[in-house]
Amino acid sequence: MVTRRDFLKTMAMTSAGLAWGGSQMINAANVADLSTSNGKAGKVKIAYVGIGNRGEQIIGDFERTGMVEVVALCDVSMGQKHTQKVMNKYPKAKRFTDFREMFDKAGNEFDAVAIATPDHSHFPISMLALASGKHVFVEKPMARTFYEAELLMQAALKRPNQVTQVGNQGHSEGNYFQFKAWLDAGIIKDVTAVTAHMNNPRRWHGWDPNIYKLPEGQQLPKDMDWDTWLCAVPYHDYNAKYDQGNWRCWYDFGMGALGDWGAHILDTVHEFLNLGLPYEVTLTHAKGHNDYFFPMSSTILFRFPARGNMPPVDVTWYDGIDNLPPIPAGYGVSGLDPNIPATNQGDTPKSKLNPGKIIYSKDLIFKGASHGSTLSIIPEEKAKEMANKLPEVPKSPSNHYANFLLACQGLEKTRSPFEINGVLSQVFCLGVIAQRLNTQLFFDSRTKQFTNNAFANSMLYGVPPRKGWEQFYKL
Repeated sequence: MVTRRDFLKTMAMTSAGLAWGGSQMINAANVADLSTSNGKAGKVKIAYVGIGNRGEQIIGDFERTGMVEVVALCDVSMGQKHTQKVMNKYPKAKRFTDFREMFDKAGNEFDAVAIATPDHSHFPISMLALASGKHVFVEKPMARTFYEAELLMQAALKRPNQVTQVGNQGHSEGNYFQFKAWLDAGIIKDVTAVTAHMNNPRRWHGWDPNIYKLPEGQQLPKDMDWDTWLCAVPYHDYNAKYDQGNWRCWYDFGMGALGDWGAHILDTVHEFLNLGLPYEVTLTHAKGHNDYFFPMSSTILFRFPARGNMPPVDVTWYDGIDNLPPIPAGYGVSGLDPNIPATNQGDTPKSKLNPGKIIYSKDLIFKGASHGSTLSIIPEEKAKEMANKLPEVPKSPSNHYANFLLACQGLEKTRSPFEINGVLSQVFCLGVIAQRLNTQLFFDSRTKQFTNNAFANSMLYGVPPRKGWEQFYKL
């Protein structure tokens, strides 16, 4: 059993090998090959942290694989309406409101942890799970600050026998395999620009952008452990505007539309084009900019350098209902991925332009939706001309949840481990800093520092953790 004291000892012993800086490059080549283990798929003993709303959905996805034995359930709102369904489904599972207590009292009874909590709590739960010897599945974004993502990547590299997976499920669906096949066949080549867009109202609210202070404190709901919900974030009084998915909109707790949808739109572009980290991040448009929550609409330019024989790439992100990107001639109908999960805030409503991307290369233009939706060549005439040149695309051997569980048993390798997804998460962290400062930033990927803004450099680390939470960040 791993106690908190054991955790501190573990972190102290491993800290010597963790470096903050540009001297250690994170890449998939450092990851041990987990596919050589013999045996057939069995059951993985698993604990769930965050069991309502999105947590309930991924618990159902894991259940459908037939490969899990549920040992423990943890949620700061254990017993509230949105957690009761999962509690009733697994009456024999041990129950906790504090994840630290779960590791203390039941850590020797499970092998893997699946985390579906607010963005600001991904880091401490994942770090404790890694230090406790557990395999980790965590919803995207992997972390809320650049430094947190760096620490998680390096911690995972120190533990090659522990499996990690970030929950951008498109990495196990059609677009992942199609993008690689088309890239290998030379269909996708010489990409110079990418437009990523999220313009439906799913992640927007009606709050006043002229806000000058945080919301007033309200009565705490019954059966809610607010102190644990906050984790390492400085204390805030409870307000319903932070709860039940609303946390995504606040700089202190979430990553906005970029962190929420970026991984579902830009994941394959980033991985297979080897984009790494940008050298420039510029907020070119912001509506409703303020010090507390994300703009009502924003446009962010990410500029990536040339990589080997691949040219520089400009990635432009558009979010907001009234902030549509330019659309090329022959674009056709805007698709909507059918596998987008619903939320407690409602399904994804259709809009003038559904979430997706436009990829511009020297010879061809591609369009795609979000998640696992496959790309198509535009205009239609060009697609017909290219039809007989397209390679066969292999089918996915497992969905994202089965892939994680099979990897836990040594039968597959995860497709979105921390070492791969972490750099994309850092790209989004840089974008959020540009959103917050409303400016142009220049970044040195070797030193992992901004070269033109000291305030931005301090934001790579975020606000110091609350008293009692420093242990998760100490090297």
